Amino acid sequence: MLTTLFYIPSEISLGSFSLPLFGWGVLFFVLLVLGTAAVVLTGRQKSYREALESLLIPLVISGSVIVWGLPALDDGQGIPVRGYGTMLVAAAAAGTWLSIIRGRKIGIDADTIVALGLEVFIAGIAGARIFFVLEYHEQFFSADKNVLQSILAIINIPAGGLVVFGALPTASIAAWMFSKRRKISITQLADCVAPGLLVGLSLGRIGCFLNGCCYGGLCELPWAMEFPAGSPPWFDQVSRGLISGPSMDGSTVRTLPIHPTQLYASLDAALLALLTIAFTPFARRDGEVFAVVITLHPISRILLEEIRIDEPPALGTPLSISQLMSVGILALAMVFWWWLSRQPQQESRQSTLQATTQER
Repeated sequence: MLTTLFYIPSEISLGSFSLPLFGWGVLFFVLLVLGTAAVVLTGRQKSYREALESLLIPLVISGSVIVWGLPALDDGQGIPVRGYGTMLVAAAAAGTWLSIIRGRKIGIDADTIVALGLEVFIAGIAGARIFFVLEYHEQFFSADKNVLQSILAIINIPAGGLVVFGALPTASIAAWMFSKRRKISITQLADCVAPGLLVGLSLGRIGCFLNGCCYGGLCELPWAMEFPAGSPPWFDQVSRGLISGPSMDGSTVRTLPIHPTQLYASLDAALLALLTIAFTPFARRDGEVFAVVITLHPISRILLEEIRIDEPPALGTPLSISQLMSVGILALAMVFWWWLSRQPQQESRQSTLQATTQER
């Protein structure tokens, strides 16, 4: 577990004076220069209309984060670089990189994938955070917090607190709107990015491990792990009387050995990513790669939730909220497979296109 990696100073000292790094500071003007250069270069290669369509929204979002988001995270020592947040950035970068490679094979350029990746990433993070805040609202709207403190706690995403399934609705809507705007088949686009999403999920789960969240129950296996005092599993075990809290001299004990379910989930997502990549050449219809993901991932999530203990049963059932959502996604996957079975196979479409070309 490594919650905070290091701190980024809020100001750059230059002799007798200093410049702000965030807000309307150095970083914003660097983004302004680089963004302008990117728009000009893309405009010359294609058109300025296409350049603005692909880059304007990502640049506005990035600028808003720099001007308003990052300063809100300053805790007096600077901007903390969290292990969780760092792995989220690594997840986005790795997933986008893999999607670019896959996109080139089907004629989708890198600029399109980058623009899609940023929009879906932002929308997914927002949905996952909203779901987490709703599920654990008592952490954000307790009696000892005023409105400003609640807002700052909500936007402090790098400190941890996302529910993967909460990202599905917002990310799906963002992807659908993007495909409509760019006139790209949504099923083809879903197949293109599906393995990249899994790679991102795998890295993101390592962030959960660094943060100590999404923890498992007691474990006697050789790879069981102990977490330090102050971590989420430590507070959980103290509250349940499994271990003692701080003693009179301030000393603390680590947790009892528990399942590293974060690493289980990371390995699961990585293996599923490899499976979808291997399955891609055998897919008969656009959408089948994505269908494999929404079929297998919910099953593994249901099983992993049996080991995790951080989510209580929900809605009067013995299942957690993530298990209930997994069941719902499985049902939707079955409907999606039925719909795919009624679509023409890729070979049939290629044959029809070749026949039409020969007739001409």
